[in-house]
Parts: sequence; structure tokens; C-alpha cells
Amino acid sequence: MLSSMKWKFVIIYFLLVFIAMAVIGVFLVQQFESYHLGVVEENMKKTGNSITTSLRGIDWKNNEEEIQENINYFDKMGMEIYIIDNDVNLRILASTNFSYANINATAVLDTELIIGALNGNSMSKIIIDSSNRSSKHTSRPLYDEDSRIIGTLYLRRNLADVYNTLEQSKTILTKATLLALFITIILGYIIASSITAPINDVTTKVKKMAMGDFDQKVEVKSNDEIGQLASMFNYLTDRLKSLVKEISSEKQKLDTIITNMADGLIAATRDGKIIHANPRALEILGMSEQDIQEKTYDSVLARLNKKLTLEYIKENDESWSGSQIITWKDKTAVRASYAPYVSQGDNLGGIIVLLQDVTKHEKFETMRKEFVANVSHELKTPITTIKSYTETLLDGAVEDGEMIRKFLNTINLETDRMTRLVGDLLQLSNLDSKQIKWDKKTMDPDDVINRVIYKLDMSIQKKQLKLAYVPIEEGIKVYADEDRIEQVLLNIINNAVKYTADRGSISIETSRIGRNLQIRISDNGIGIPDEDIPRVFERFYRVDKARTRDMGGTGLGLSIAKEIVEAHGGSISVSSSTKEGTEVVILLPSVETVISF
Repeated sequence: MLSSMKWKFVIIYFLLVFIAMAVIGVFLVQQFESYHLGVVEENMKKTGNSITTSLRGIDWKNNEEEIQENINYFDKMGMEIYIIDNDVNLRILASTNFSYANINATAVLDTELIIGALNGNSMSKIIIDSSNRSSKHTSRPLYDEDSRIIGTLYLRRNLADVYNTLEQSKTILTKATLLALFITIILGYIIASSITAPINDVTTKVKKMAMGDFDQKVEVKSNDEIGQLASMFNYLTDRLKSLVKEISSEKQKLDTIITNMADGLIAATRDGKIIHANPRALEILGMSEQDIQEKTYDSVLARLNKKLTLEYIKENDESWSGSQIITWKDKTAVRASYAPYVSQGDNLGGIIVLLQDVTKHEKFETMRKEFVANVSHELKTPITTIKSYTETLLDGAVEDGEMIRKFLNTINLETDRMTRLVGDLLQLSNLDSKQIKWDKKTMDPDDVINRVIYKLDMSIQKKQLKLAYVPIEEGIKVYADEDRIEQVLLNIINNAVKYTADRGSISIETSRIGRNLQIRISDNGIGIPDEDIPRVFERFYRVDKARTRDMGGTGLGLSIAKEIVEAHGGSISVSSSTKEGTEVVILLPSVETVISF
């Protein structure tokens, strides 16, 4: 029964004198301390303002002596003054404490205050050193004429005089309290202390919690209301610590995701103030973070499309959500998707816009459509021919044996053409999906070139072409799939044979370029127009469609050749001039290049 707070308060009633003196004493000490520390802080603030004013307009890089002279003027203010540069070393440019000149500020001063000032914040705190001496530390950023942070003003004042005064005040109050307690009974003092001590302990720890220190525990000494309070306090600290960690972790994750996401993101209030724009959004818009902070949402998004502005959305879109693809200044395709976000009280807070660079997607979609159309066209032509010839034969319209053989020969040629087309498509598909198996080994390019020339000898002789092959003098080996490289060379040299007029000339030359083998194939054939050169490696692209189809080409040979060469770590390029000829240059890594990697 006596353990309840009710009986304790009855006892405290009789000990009112002690409680009154204790409360008054603590109050006075706190007021004295608050007053004196307030005076100190105000003096430091005024001194800081004066120093900031005196340093304005001084060139830091060349006037360290002038900076030192300026702060020497304030040396008698009873505090230490430090001017810290914002370079990597955080060097102390000037100080009233000459022993700290030109050293790293973080070695002797509080790092948190320095970093805070460099981030644009004015900060202060009381620090107790290892000798139990208290001092007041303040820091503030220093700006140049362009409002850029160029350094830190750091002030430090010893609080020994303040706390000496407080100690004297405490001594006086203690004597007065002791005098009052002398009149009261000792038992009342003990009971009162047992009540106030736990409360003071909880109060101190609550203050620390308010400052972000959740590692606080209160010792539970009783089962009364104070003990229950201590238990709940301990439970509260555990829960708060856990929740703060979770919130901090989730916020950090969200910030990391938004900052590093591949899409641009812009968030703005319903009034048009931009509250967030990630780096990708700035990149797409071609703006800096400072530029976008100085502008409104409408002025920024109007650059993409006026339909994305809040003014337009408010008038035309009640849902505040939608998506549209916009072609940006450099032909970049951007998909802008926007949706509202809700603030406190389920009220409309503003808008979030997601900017996705879909240039490649749109390009691939166009290429896909063209590819499907080309495949359909390439298959339709031979199928139509085969069908018409077959129907003619089935109808018995042709009885002449020679004509029948001609029809069957045409059907056979068109079937071969479709077979080549399907084969090329399958090979391209395997190259695209990385499913092709390479049989790479050390090979002699000279052997492959001679083999290709031998295979094309009949065509060369038929057109009476002059083919000159100049191999490299010193041998150079290539680590590659010999059959695939032969396929590339056969395609390119065969093109040179097909598109070079009778009695024309073809030149094949190999040479060493650094650690690479260069194969140069040139002819004096019909050439390629300048506007067609960038597209010769596109699938199904033909310079002269009718002529290429008549010669049995599928329009995929150069595409396959490029894929094979690049899969070997090489490159292929074409240069040409109409009616003057074409030159194809293939670059392949030599064996020594492959081994070095």
C-alpha cells in the first residue's frame, strides 16, 4: 500500500519545503546557465558577423596575410578564431591560435561542425574535452561574391568562467537548501530523493532521445508508477530505435533507387515548385541542378511539350495522369508518363513525371517492322513465282518439253533462293542470340584468301577480271573460326566479282596494323552512292534492289559478315565512289593480341 504513488505524494506534502527549495535551486541554476550561455552565444554570433563582413571581398588565394590581420583585430574578444579553406585538405588559413596554422582543421577541430558549414549550415555545440573542460564551438559558411562556399569560420570559446559562476551559484543555493533541510527531518529528504531521482534520469534520457540518441535505458528500481514509467520508457526507446532504422533504411533505398534509376524523374507541387529532379532527368533535359531549382515546373516541362504543363493538365485532364511519346531536340524519343501524388489528408499534393528515353526502343520497333516487311517481300516474290509456274504446269498449259524444263529450272532457282534466305535468317538469329558455336583456332589468313580465290576462279575467268593478291611479307596468324572468316571473305570478294564490269580489276592486300591484321579488298566496279554507304550493313538493304535480286543476293550477306567480324573482336568498313569502285577493309586481332588479353 505504501508503495503506491498516492501515499508517496502524501509524504511529499509534508516535505514541501525540501521540494520547493530543490525546484527553485534547479530552476535558478538552469536560468543562470541558460542566461550566461545565451550571452556567450550572442557574443560569438556578433563576432562571427563582424568577421564575415571584414572578410568579404578578399581574394583568399593570394591574401592569407590580410585574412590573418583581419582576425587578429578580434583576438581580444576572448575566443579562438579559425578560418578554414574548403580545399580537400581543409587547411586552416588563419587563426588566433598560431600553433594550428596551415594544418588540417579536422585534426584539431570538430569535424561535424566543419562539414556542416561546408554544406551551408551554421552550427554550434558545447564540447567537453578529455580534461573535462567545456568550450562553446560554432561554425558558419563563408561565401564569395557569387554566393559559393569558399571556406568556414570556426569560433571556440572557453566556458570556464561561465561554469565557475554557475558553481558559485550552486554553492550558494546548496547552502540555502542544506539550511532548509536542516530544519526538516532526514527521512523526508530520503523519500523525496527516491521520487525525483528516477524522474530526473528519465528526463535526461528523453532529451538525449530528442537529439537522436536512442541507446538509452532507465534502471527499473520499483514496481510503482515510476517503475512502470521506466519500463514503458525502455520499451519506447526500443520501438523508436527499430522504427527509425527501418525508416532510415527505406529512405536511403528510395533515394538510391531514384538517383540511380535509368529513367528521369521530376516531382513538383501543385503550385509548380520542383521539389525533386534526379540526375537522369537533368541529363535528358540538358539542365544542371542549379538551373532547374531556379525554374518552375511549367517552364521546364514546356521545353518537352506544352501538354505536360500543369496549366494544360489542370484544364484538360481531371485525372492528372497520362503518357505520351515526344521527339526531343536531337531526335531523341522520350516517353513522358505523369501521375499525381497525395499529400497529408488525402489532398492532391502535386505531380510526378517519369521520363524514359525510348529512342532505341522506337528505332528497334521501326527496324522490326521493316525487317518483317522485307522478309515478307523476299519470301513473297519466289513463292509467287513458284506458285504461278506450278499452276501453269498443273493446268497442262505447257506441253513443250523445253518450256517445261525452263519452268522447272525457274522453280528450282527460286527454291534455292528461299533456302539461302532462310539459311541466312537462321544464321543471323543465332548470331543475335549468341547461340552460335565458334570453332576458333590459330589460322593462316593467306590460306583462307587463296582458297576463296580458287572457289571464285571460274567467275573471275568468265568476266576476264584481273585479280591481284598482295599478301603480307611476314607471316601473321589469326585466332578465329576459319570457316566463318572464309564465309566473310567469300561474300565480300564475290560481291567485288559480281559488281565489277568485264575486264575490270580487283585487288586484295593484307598488312599489319599494330597487333591487328588488315585485309583490304578493292575493285573498280560500279561503286556505291554516298547516301547508301551508311546503310550497306543493314539487313535486306540493297543499293540496286532489282540487280541484286537478279544476281541471287538475299540482302543479308554484309549484315552476317559484320556480325561475324565483330564477334571476333574486329571491325569492317566500306568506302566507295560511284562508277569508280569500292573498298572494304577488315580488321582482325592477331594471335598475339588475343594471348595478351
